[in-house]
Amino acid sequence: MEYFLEVVLPIPLEKLFTYKISQAEADFIQEGMRVAVPFGKSKIYTALAYRVHQNAPEAYEPKEIYQILDEYPVVTQIQLKHWEWVAKYYMCTLGEVIRSALPSAFMLESETLILPNKKSDVDERELTDDEFLVFEALQHQTALKISEVSDIVDKKNVMKLINTLVHKGVILQKEELYEQYKPKLVRYVKLSEQYEDEKQLAELLNELTRAPKQSQVVLSLFQLKAKSTKPIPISELEKESGGSRAVIKALIDKNILEEYHIRKDRVQFEERSEESKHIALNEYQEKALEDINNGFDEEKPMLLHGVTSSGKTEVYVKLIQKCLENGQQALYLLPEIALTSQLINRLRHYFGHQVSVYHSKYSIHERVEVWNNVLKNTEKAQIVLGARSSLFLPFTNLGLVVVDEEHESSFKQFDPAPRYHARDAAVVLAALHKAKIVLGSATPSIESMYNARTKKYGYASIVHRFGDVLMPDINLVDIKEATRKRRMKGHFSEILIKAITEALEEGEQIILFQNRRGFAPVVECTTCGHVAQCPNCDVSLTYHQHRNQLRCHYCGYHMALQQACLACGSPTLDNKGFGTEQIQQELGQLFPNVSVGRMDLDTTRGKYAYEKIISSFENQEMDILVGTQMVTKGLDFRNVSLVGIMNADSMLNFPDFRAHERSFQMLTQVAGRAGRTQKRGKVLIQTYNPYHQILQQVTTNNYDGMFKEQFYEREQFKYPPLVRLIKITLKDKDFNKLNEASEWISGSLRNVLGVQILGPEYPPVARIRRDYLKNVMIKIPREQSLAQTKNSIKRIEKSFNAISKYKSVRLVYNVDHI
Repeated sequence: MEYFLEVVLPIPLEKLFTYKISQAEADFIQEGMRVAVPFGKSKIYTALAYRVHQNAPEAYEPKEIYQILDEYPVVTQIQLKHWEWVAKYYMCTLGEVIRSALPSAFMLESETLILPNKKSDVDERELTDDEFLVFEALQHQTALKISEVSDIVDKKNVMKLINTLVHKGVILQKEELYEQYKPKLVRYVKLSEQYEDEKQLAELLNELTRAPKQSQVVLSLFQLKAKSTKPIPISELEKESGGSRAVIKALIDKNILEEYHIRKDRVQFEERSEESKHIALNEYQEKALEDINNGFDEEKPMLLHGVTSSGKTEVYVKLIQKCLENGQQALYLLPEIALTSQLINRLRHYFGHQVSVYHSKYSIHERVEVWNNVLKNTEKAQIVLGARSSLFLPFTNLGLVVVDEEHESSFKQFDPAPRYHARDAAVVLAALHKAKIVLGSATPSIESMYNARTKKYGYASIVHRFGDVLMPDINLVDIKEATRKRRMKGHFSEILIKAITEALEEGEQIILFQNRRGFAPVVECTTCGHVAQCPNCDVSLTYHQHRNQLRCHYCGYHMALQQACLACGSPTLDNKGFGTEQIQQELGQLFPNVSVGRMDLDTTRGKYAYEKIISSFENQEMDILVGTQMVTKGLDFRNVSLVGIMNADSMLNFPDFRAHERSFQMLTQVAGRAGRTQKRGKVLIQTYNPYHQILQQVTTNNYDGMFKEQFYEREQFKYPPLVRLIKITLKDKDFNKLNEASEWISGSLRNVLGVQILGPEYPPVARIRRDYLKNVMIKIPREQSLAQTKNSIKRIEKSFNAISKYKSVRLVYNVDHI
């Protein structure tokens, strides 16, 4: 009887692939195990076992699998269900979800090896120079990698050369799988068993009198052993004894010491202190906790609406404690890696080594270790704190999901697929695990608040700051008037400079917010008006003074700053607009003796860069922190009394239906960093339009007014949460072909769907990385079936792909577009 295995390959193809397996393999393989399978002519991929069955495929002859890579499944059945939901809802393939979800170290790739063909007689005279070099190298080595062949002949692309050699029978090709994950092994030492009793040890020390360094090492080991029963690492012994590695190695060679290895995780957290277990809530937090637990009894997702600095984290900690007492795992989702470094310390204080962290700044090895700990439900992975990707971890007993700052757009994945929203995917994950879920924010998204008001979600609120601290005093500064009267120093109004001076005199810290990185967004020639453009994208280049370059923030293209205009040769270049770098420089001129830090994408590239900036600001090594939206999100600095927003207008005037909601959220969040202790904080918002409705609502902290106004507008113009949006982006390098294709797609959608179709229209940035872009927006009313609409769209896509001249046009789906 024949057995077959259906697998999911981590590639963007809709269908599953079937391979032939033996009966023994069929008995052993379980759903969720990794198997290496041949795919294409010679490539080997890591695939995920999906289903064992006995139905032979009709369209093709199935190949045999290469090898089974796991002894137990690395992906659970609930995970697979969740991934299938993500693939179906966000209109991508299961393979793309797997590629995104599994740590890259699990995705073993094959490497092509070149072996000499020992059966053939090679006539060296028939070989070209490059072929002879490869042939000669194989006389001295058993196998060569592609990269090594490339080095030998000093050419980048050597596939043509290798194919010729295979054709001539000189070499053979073989695919070799290599494992990317290597466990961390720590070297330990102990005394050999024969020197365990004191008599033998005394004799040994007698023998070592002529080798004082070796004698010192043995004595130090003895002292360390007396202090603690834990194993002794070689590094600790080296430090304690002052002896070198060579001395320790000599003792190991003499069999006086024994060396052994213990496997360790790369990230280790300490045990918690006993006094940190208890946490006291105030009456408002207690009331919110009670409301949340009542909502959980009704099995509803809960929305916690607590003003900035109201102590939402303490409420989450109480919920996590209860979850752990029930022996279940908890997932704590954050929108930004910058937040994790502060929260790790707070959660570690309460839960010690039970906290694991998972995000993209971790190395592939560290991520594999967290994955395995979560899968085995070990003690050190009871609480997982992470960015959106931690949704995909293999929880076996999930009891609670916390989505902090749920309104944040960072929860939405943009590129590559799956373009999922972590908040919505977390609600589905909690439902699959029958776990409880709480979404928390000081400025909930309009969608979540709508769900709470229509009773789909439960609702709890905290309207007072912790310790009855007053909400910050928010004032608008009219810079239009100040500019007219020439009362601006650079980009600082007199009022802001005065407030900064007062705060510095009081020994307090300041945060300045400007949502643009770099020095100046535009460098313009004042003679002819020419602005340097990116050759690959439809944007102007941003000036970065630190590197003296012009950079594109979309594709990374950069060039040195030109001394003269590229169009007319005139040296009259002027900066327009300003970014965080320029603010930092101006502060240096206005306050020369003040320490100024900067937190944006340019300064946080390294693994520990976030932690360094945040901890030095917490420890008051910096007086002023200038930052982009990274500084707005949930960070807790005790000594900040003043927050300055350099220019509120750029966010308000963005061409997006969510611009006003976003501006309200961002300004309220950044204002919330001020005055988190007894003294009332101060917030100054510089704007050219102080009478704007949103800015007025921010100053009075009027969330309800903003919600009503925005909801009314969306009702009138049919936008979420009253309709669902699917955005289709078409990409192609050929401008005319893209226009034709987008008209074809939008015409077909209008004929078939009968719902409102907007576009095709160019986005604000209509060309990125040499691809022209065009968007088509589909508005689906709530009462219409989303699944049927998606099926219709997929059918139209099939017809579209059948048209040969549109083969090169790529379609990108963005469901619930943000």
